[in-house]
Formats: sequence, C-alpha cells, structure tokens
Amino acid sequence: MTKRRATRIVATLGPASSSPEMIQKLAEAGADVFRLNFSHGKHEEHAARFNAIRAAEKAVGRPLATIADLQGPKLRIGQFANGSIALTAGQKFRLDLDHAPGTEQRVYLPHPEILAALKPGSTLLLDDGKVRLKVDTCSPDHADCTVLAGTKLSDRKGVNVPDTVIGLSALTEKDLKDMAYALELGVDFIALSFVQRPEDVLEAKKLVGNKAWLISKIEKPSAVHHLEKIIELSDALMVARGDLGVEMLPEEVPAIQKLMVRLCRAAGKPVIVATQMLESMITAPTPTRAEASDVANAVYDGTDAVMLSAETAAGDFPLEAVTIMDRICRKVESDPMYRSIMDAQMLPHERTAADAITAAAKDVATTIGAAAIITYTSSGSTALKASRERPDVPVLCLTSNENTMRRCSLAYGIRAAQLPELKTFSETVEHATRMAGHLGVAQKGESLVITAGVPFGTSGSTNILRIARVD
Repeated sequence: MTKRRATRIVATLGPASSSPEMIQKLAEAGADVFRLNFSHGKHEEHAARFNAIRAAEKAVGRPLATIADLQGPKLRIGQFANGSIALTAGQKFRLDLDHAPGTEQRVYLPHPEILAALKPGSTLLLDDGKVRLKVDTCSPDHADCTVLAGTKLSDRKGVNVPDTVIGLSALTEKDLKDMAYALELGVDFIALSFVQRPEDVLEAKKLVGNKAWLISKIEKPSAVHHLEKIIELSDALMVARGDLGVEMLPEEVPAIQKLMVRLCRAAGKPVIVATQMLESMITAPTPTRAEASDVANAVYDGTDAVMLSAETAAGDFPLEAVTIMDRICRKVESDPMYRSIMDAQMLPHERTAADAITAAAKDVATTIGAAAIITYTSSGSTALKASRERPDVPVLCLTSNENTMRRCSLAYGIRAAQLPELKTFSETVEHATRMAGHLGVAQKGESLVITAGVPFGTSGSTNILRIARVD
C-alpha cells in the first residue's frame, strides 16, 4: 500500500478483459474500480467477471470496488425500407408513430414521450449528432422538421433531445432487472444513466437503499441545470462526456467538467471523469499527447477518479491503457504545481465539528510531517471528509464494514482496511498505529493524525483528533 497514487483508476470490463488472468493483471497495473457495463453482456457473464474481481482482490491484497452501470433509456428511430437514406440541409423530414418502414421523407419514432414533449423550435439530434433537426410543427403523433445538418442515416440510430426534458424515467424495465441482479451479486456502486432531474435520483435511491452507493451520470443538459441538487442526493457523480458532448456544444463541456469536479469536491462526494480519455489506445499501444494532457488536466482539477471505457473493455491494449493512465496520474501528483493547486483551493465547510476536525487533520498532518491521516468510520463519511481536503499524505480508513472498505476505493487518496468493531477511542489508536505499520503506510517512529467520533457507530459524529506515533 506504500506510495500508491491518490487518484483512482476505473477500468471497464468487456470482451478484451474478462478472463480472471487479465482482471488480476489490470488490478496489479493499478485499476482500483471495475465497471460492469450492463448495456452489453448477459447476467451470467457479469457474474463471472464479478467473481474474478473478488479473486483478484485477494491476490493483490487491497480492496477492489465494482460498478454496475445501467443502460438507461436508449432512444432510437425505427428502420428504413432500404436500410438507410441520405439527408441534406434544408430538407423536410417527419418523425411519427407510423410503424411502416422509413423513407426519404419520414421515419418511425417509437417514443411517444418524445413527441409529447417537443415544441416548435426544439432540436433533435440523430446518430450522435451527425444529423441535426429543428422542429417546425408537432403534435402527439408526429413532428415535422427541417434538416439543419444532414448525412447518411441508417436503421435504429440514436436520438438525443438536448433542449427538452422528456417524461421518461431514468430506469427502464431492463434497468430494474439489471439493478436487482447487480445488487444480488453485491456490487458496490450502481451507476444511473441519463439522469434528467433530481426526481430520477430519488427514484433510484429508494430502490437501491443502503445495498450500494448511487453514482449519477451527468450526460444531459437538463441534469446540468439541477447539478447541485443531484449531487446532494447522489453518493458520487460521473462526468459522462460522451453523450454530454453530443447534446452540448463541444466548447461548453470542459467548463462543465471543471464545475462538476469542483462542486463534488466541495460536497465531499467522489467524482469520476469518463469517456474517450485514452480513446486512441483502443487500437494503438500509446495514447496521443492530447489524450495524455486530457487525463492530466482532470487530475490537476482534483478529480477522484479517471475512467477507461472501450480502451479496456474492447481495445487491443487494455493492460497498456491502465499502465499508462497510472503513469500519467503519478507524474501529475509528483508535480510541485499540483500540490500548490490542491492547497490553494479553498473549499466551503459546514459549521460542524466533523468538518472542523477533518479540515484540521490535514493542517496538523502537514505541520508535523505525519505519515498518514487515519479515520475510524462505519459509513465512510469521516474518510470522505478527509479525502475532500486532498491531503498530501494517505488517508487510512479503518472500518468494521466490508462494504465501506470497498466503496472508499473510489475516493481520492483513501486506503481502506477492515477491522473488528471497536468500542473505545483508545482501542482505535492502538489498532491504527499497528495497522499503519503493518500496511506500510507508516514506519516505526513516524507520526499519525487519528480522527474518530464518540459515541462510536454514529455516522457523522467525528469529534476527536489525536496525534500518535508508530511504535
């Protein structure tokens, strides 16, 4: 556990990375969290990958977390009589509820909820924005549009509606089945796709309960408008730049990414920057310099985690992708300018004892040159508060809760270990000093800053700070 990087790496599993041997290699190369993409694959395939992750966890000797990423509502057009058509700017084109095969003039849109929500002037994007339509007139059963930008359009291409909130739940019937299965497996996080409003998060939270932490994926402009409330209701956030980049102008996405990272840090909620980070490594053994800068910039912003998608799921170089991402993160974290940026960022604190203690823990650790900050927590809240301060020493999270131990693998700088349930603070100090030495977080004679809450077992009750020494 010594000298581990603070920024986390999330690796998506798929055809290129499903064998137990490859999953263990990815963990050894630096992957901290594994994403199971329920948009693809059968339940038994995800179960096999999940079991392989748990085996790899034992082999590498540190917690590995799992994310079940739900597909969400996939909006698509119907099929064309000849498989595809060609659209040109200025052309008129209709979307309707007629099941007949599409032509150059119209196509079936099997989503009456979209038609019900549209208004004249609304924008529709087809095939990841390659075709752009403006609604001229509409009714509950059709929308007559003008093509603003056109190209070839083929069967069942996706539909995005960037400036309209659609009356659809973020959870489809497929998602409900996938979620139930994932929770039965014991995944640590459920990722909710295509969140539009806070109500979507509340709906999912009621179903997930305390069986997992909920990650809200921000990929809709409407979600950006409700960002602070969505963060408040979620356990973590994912900056899903793929669909967000389709529905927003490209120049808007970087600023939105930075805003999300900043708000999540202030709230003490883990945030993942995702999509196309090392995209060229799907087919190449090294990334472009722009991709390396993209990963580095996310780390300089203070993100908790960076994510690999197709690079590890279906690419030719999954192990190399994790290795290079690990190297980029380490290089940034060793840059003196990075530490200056983290220390200069002033975060708002709540006027609570827990916030005061965890903020002070970073200052005390810096002043005395402590080897680590150690928290004892059941829910993980104390460790997350320590993590949000972005200290330059590890945060060792000691917990009796195995789920908390794994979930903390997504948060910046936290090393987590499981202990029996402790009854007193003196027991905590004794176990903390022994565990810090055992795990290599601190050497004999080095100082530790230890925080905990009394009475024990009460979430958010952090009210003690103590300096101890490793014997």
